[in-house]
Amino acid sequence: MLALRQSFRHNIIHRLHCPNIGNQSKCIINGVAMRRVVVSPTKEISSGVWQRMSSTVASKELADDNKDEIIRYLTLNNLSDNPGAIKKKRRVGRGIGSSKGKTCGRGHKGQNSRSGGGVHPTFEGGQTPLFKRIPKRGFKNTVHATPMIPVNLGTLQDFVDMGRLSSDKLITMKDLVEAGFATMSSVKHGMKLLSKGKERLRSPLKLEMSRASASAIQALEAVGGQVTTVHFNKLALRALLKPHKFELMPNRARPPPKFMPYYTSYKHRGYLSLEMQLQKMNLQLSNLEIKEK
Repeated sequence: MLALRQSFRHNIIHRLHCPNIGNQSKCIINGVAMRRVVVSPTKEISSGVWQRMSSTVASKELADDNKDEIIRYLTLNNLSDNPGAIKKKRRVGRGIGSSKGKTCGRGHKGQNSRSGGGVHPTFEGGQTPLFKRIPKRGFKNTVHATPMIPVNLGTLQDFVDMGRLSSDKLITMKDLVEAGFATMSSVKHGMKLLSKGKERLRSPLKLEMSRASASAIQALEAVGGQVTTVHFNKLALRALLKPHKFELMPNRARPPPKFMPYYTSYKHRGYLSLEMQLQKMNLQLSNLEIKEK
């Protein structure tokens, strides 16, 4: 056994421990053909050492081991689906030899044999369908809904900082549309003032809106601003946004009974409340006094 080990030690040129290769007996390591040599017949092949092979022997043995193995690299010119991944559909109506000729597998006559024939997916053979048998709950009020475009205080301050809006004059919904806040066609029922970004508000703005939240009113008045909620029906809103369409401007309609409590309440800063009308009269009187002077 000692002589056998010495002979192996004499013949081995390079030894390398490679545990990740497993039970392979031949491999290529760093471009060098290697053979695993087992010292004892009782040991497994994974416990042997790697011996460098001569180029002639390596080319012959590796060619014998890999003669049935073809290595193909994936490139764009050979990229394709696996065999059998795509099944070619059967062409119907091509004669009796195709097994789907004449009636094309639909049979003779009937509803399902016609072009575009068949029943809808919820058809149950004539019995009362499921969507009619189950009870219905709730309703949708989309016909009478009045969705409004939200206007945040923080966004208004950003528009003032960019120079799109001026804090020296009254800002209406037409000014917001011209500043690029919203498109003219998107304003269907008006705009509502909201308090998002109120911590960034610095300018004392004077606004005229369709609606306003309580927190937005409080934040705007805290910096010296003012908001007035005004009712606009479709005609009044069109006259506000597109005055060039009218030769004679129509009078503004009063709110319907449904919205009258909102616009007569000072809590919502309605334009029909006594407090807001008094403020408007005082402002007009002050303007007259300035003009007389």
